[in-house]
Amino acid sequence: MMLVELTEVPDGALPVSEFEDHLRLGTGFDEEDLQDGLLTAQLRAALAAIEGRIGKAIFERTFEWSVAAWRDLGQQVLPIAPVTGIHTLEIVDADGVDEVIDAARWRLVADPHRPRLVSTGYMLPAIPVGGQALVTFSAGMGAGWQDLPADLTQAVLYLAGSYYEDRHGKSEDGAALPKVVDALIQRYRDVRVFRGMR
Repeated sequence: MMLVELTEVPDGALPVSEFEDHLRLGTGFDEEDLQDGLLTAQLRAALAAIEGRIGKAIFERTFEWSVAAWRDLGQQVLPIAPVTGIHTLEIVDADGVDEVIDAARWRLVADPHRPRLVSTGYMLPAIPVGGQALVTFSAGMGAGWQDLPADLTQAVLYLAGSYYEDRHGKSEDGAALPKVVDALIQRYRDVRVFRGMR
């Protein structure tokens, strides 16, 4: 099973000016944009860390997911949420020959935590031995910074700020998120009551 990001968040969508305000960086100097590369890198790192913790795409973009076997023959939970649309489902055999599956044979069941690819019949298309299914889909909470939930934007700014302040790696906290960030993203986490539900 592998999830590949086909499109990335463009630099222009990242809130560099908001991040500068958050950090209270000085303005009005000739070299005002000198740190833009560093700020962009910290924002991308914060986005990736938060998305990894909550299992959700923050900015909307396109993904390709490959899987060698369905966990349930009638439906399959997708690996990231919220899914806004499934573009294609392909079955690839062991020789690399692929078949695009008619969209009438499957549908998306949207869910904020566990979106699912569901068969419109009895079963999803069979995946041959040594083959795989490729699902191309879009996922994310919004296309632009202004479209995102306020608590997540604050979490990204706080975490990026923490990375910026500790950019020389002197912190002893390791992989722990700052408490304020952890509190802000808490409601987006997927709570699993029973094991094996995915």
